[in-house]
Amino acid sequence: MTAGAPAVPGAAPDGPLVDDPRPVLFVTGHAPPERVGAFAALHARVRVVFALFGGRALHATTGVRDLPFGFVRPTQRGVGALAASGRFRAVICGTGGRVAFPAAYAGARAAGVPFVLWSSLWAHPRSLAGAAGWPLLAHVYRTADAVVTYGPHVSRYVRRHGARNVHEAPQAVDNAFWGAPADPPQRAGFDVLFVGRPGHQKGYDLVRLAWPGATAVGPDLPGGVLGPEALRNFYAAADVVVVPSRPTATVRETWGLVVNEAMCQGTPVIASDAVGAAAAGGLVRDGWTGLVVPAGDPAALRRAILRLRDDPALRARLGAAARDAVGAYTFAAWAEGFRAALDTVAAR
Repeated sequence: MTAGAPAVPGAAPDGPLVDDPRPVLFVTGHAPPERVGAFAALHARVRVVFALFGGRALHATTGVRDLPFGFVRPTQRGVGALAASGRFRAVICGTGGRVAFPAAYAGARAAGVPFVLWSSLWAHPRSLAGAAGWPLLAHVYRTADAVVTYGPHVSRYVRRHGARNVHEAPQAVDNAFWGAPADPPQRAGFDVLFVGRPGHQKGYDLVRLAWPGATAVGPDLPGGVLGPEALRNFYAAADVVVVPSRPTATVRETWGLVVNEAMCQGTPVIASDAVGAAAAGGLVRDGWTGLVVPAGDPAALRRAILRLRDDPALRARLGAAARDAVGAYTFAAWAEGFRAALDTVAAR
């Protein structure tokens, strides 16, 4: 287990409800580029050490080498001993890692400190691994001292399964970067943009059926993988961004940060109802900040695209409302969701 970066100088002290000087242990697989700002915002509010156990990384990112907060790199099995060590006043852990999640929970219980679940799921995987993991997860929903969720869609789900002390940490990107003035490439006609992987779950095949001339960027797609600045330019050039994810037996789109990125440029989004950002009154609200279509329905997707193509005023209104709405989805708001949860367990 290797030590990480030192604490950020001048980090804010914990709130008045906390009198335990020990830090909080935050167990997660990686600190990918899109999460570093959120983790740093939490570190500035709460004394926290991140336990980065590795494993499979989402979005083809494995993490940032130099991190602006304290971290350690335990094995998944080592997470249990770390959580049980008595060095931490609370343990936060997501559901990732087949060994890390149960080890963190068992370690927190052994140490007699609060356990906070960071929850992204709003449908349980229908797979052998999902079935095997369900009894423990259902137990943790009921017994965790607090649950912090990705948004209202996850909050509704965990409450149905017995969670009581539920808080939301809104999914965020670097709004200052994604909303900065862009240099959009010149495009002819009405431009529909898809950003993601070509797999079945992301719905790229639906885009090809609904709008064959759509611009597609991402791994193994015609536009390839773009750097952040180039991708921002594509968002600015697009008339609409489509996020047509569909549920599978193993996954339902937990959020979809493409939505935040596009909205920061004032580009309207069409998302399926299987996208977390478009569920349960979240960021994409049908007819207000974007359009929502049924998952797996290319005809409905095409109708939504045609509606925006033929109504420039609607595009402008949705884009402006989207830019306003995403302004509340910040790293600071994400960090405050965790701080609120930690304050409640400290008060208890």
